[in-house]
Amino acid sequence: MFDINLISILLPALAAGVLVLSTHVLLGQQVLKRGIIFIDLAIAQVAALGAIVAHLNHDIEHLPFSNVWMPALFALAGAGFIAWLSKRMADELEAIIGCFYVLSAVAAMLLLSNDPHGAEMLKQLLSGQILWVNWSQLIWPACVSALVLAVVFLKPKLLEGSGFYILFAIVITLSVELVGVYLVFSTLILPALAVNKFGSKYRLGAAYMVGLTGYILGLLLSATLDLPSGAAIVATLAVSAILFRLVLSLSKKSAQEAAMQVNQN
Repeated sequence: MFDINLISILLPALAAGVLVLSTHVLLGQQVLKRGIIFIDLAIAQVAALGAIVAHLNHDIEHLPFSNVWMPALFALAGAGFIAWLSKRMADELEAIIGCFYVLSAVAAMLLLSNDPHGAEMLKQLLSGQILWVNWSQLIWPACVSALVLAVVFLKPKLLEGSGFYILFAIVITLSVELVGVYLVFSTLILPALAVNKFGSKYRLGAAYMVGLTGYILGLLLSATLDLPSGAAIVATLAVSAILFRLVLSLSKKSAQEAAMQVNQN
């Protein structure tokens, strides 16, 4: 049963979800527009690889904020590589990004194969631990998210050029730390996919609504049924996106039928 005391856990987790949604919904629409669906998985996995390298190298691990800047360096390098490829191998870019993701994932598995805590760390990086996020962990992501949103608001054309890859790498690095690789991908793609055929000026707002619904339901489901939080939110995000597409399809069909009846009369 739901325990009222869980609110102290759910509120920072929901705040983390809102922070991730704030930037990922915007970037997810750009990802669909560019047709590079797997870039989020690839960059997220590369950022996770950076975190693993920092964890395994004790000299780096003990440096201040190594869990942030090391994944960021890897993510920026990966994003720069993909940006370079986009101008030279555009017709094969999606396939190469997919290979890039697989190689990064395999490298992570090989690096952690002899680490006694490797399996747990890999699980944490992939599935995340959003339910155990605390308020202090959200300060830095909140500042960076606000800065990214301000940059996009002031210079929206930045998303059209190579600057998109830099912003993408920065945002993904912080998100992987908070919610894990799988939830990063789902937050980017599912809300954007839900509203992809929604030709309204409220399209962006609808995408945020789909994402927020998925996060709220997923967190409640995880807390009440003792389910893995990341997996639960991915599932409810998918359901939220599917329901929105179904409702949109039915409303369009009803509008078309109504228009046909008016024309016949």
